[in-house]
Amino acid sequence: MRYGINGSGRMLTEGVPGVLAGLTEAEAAGFSSYWVAQVGLIDALTLIGAHGETGSPMEIGTAVISTWERHPHMLAAQALTTQALVGDRLIVGIGVNHQPHVEQSLRLPWEKPVRHMADYLAILQDLLATGRASFQGEAWSFDGEGARPSEGVPKVMIAALGDQMLRLAGRRTDGTILWCVGPKTIAAHIAPAINDAAAAADRPEPAIVCSIPVWVTDDPEPARGFLGAILADYAQLPSYRAMMDIEGVEGLGELSIVGDEAFVRDQLGEIERSGATDFTPVPMGGDPDEVARTMAVLTEAMG
Repeated sequence: MRYGINGSGRMLTEGVPGVLAGLTEAEAAGFSSYWVAQVGLIDALTLIGAHGETGSPMEIGTAVISTWERHPHMLAAQALTTQALVGDRLIVGIGVNHQPHVEQSLRLPWEKPVRHMADYLAILQDLLATGRASFQGEAWSFDGEGARPSEGVPKVMIAALGDQMLRLAGRRTDGTILWCVGPKTIAAHIAPAINDAAAAADRPEPAIVCSIPVWVTDDPEPARGFLGAILADYAQLPSYRAMMDIEGVEGLGELSIVGDEAFVRDQLGEIERSGATDFTPVPMGGDPDEVARTMAVLTEAMG
């Protein structure tokens, strides 16, 4: 299992400078990947591009960009431009977001999300690979071509949780990026669906990227209570609620990996045995010492 870092926590607390610092630190430590969420009005691809080409092989991914706000032609242009800035190591992580956000904030109809994603991929992946696409779909259409600023082809992954989206991910993409998903759910639900779909389509084994908070501490109960409170909204979203129900937890306070070094190491082993190919935690801590202890365990786990 590969280890990366999800920098979304630093984005919320330290903004753009914190994430740029995190990218540099993760490269120096030897992590395999670093992930940046599309949070608020901070654009993930612009931020990644600002990091630039450093000669590091560490992959940098978006986890994730919502498809509703950007036509796939525009996202392809942004992604290829970003890749030209950072080198051939970009992963374009996308997702359909959630029905409440789409309907209440964007004022768009939530219709056929799987068809929406299938149409999106048809255009996006052709543009990323060749600079050309010709597709007429129900949700998205495009006919045209353009010069590509980067010769490499970025990987594409989707935030797939339900059966239909997992099958689409296995058939058409490089993998799935998970949030609010634990080892029981990966083993029983995520891995079988996406791996079977990839095998049926004669595609390589897809990545299963698991992200949850990790916090090394000698006093876990207050830490769990804090995480449960600040991340409570996730447990109310239907797609995440379904995953937590499979796992048998109420919220992220229970799902997160919180405890001393021995406990955290044991839980990392559970995730690896579940079938996850990558673990990209949000490192946490109540003070600098706990943050340092958390990072030390993750660095050690890389081997």
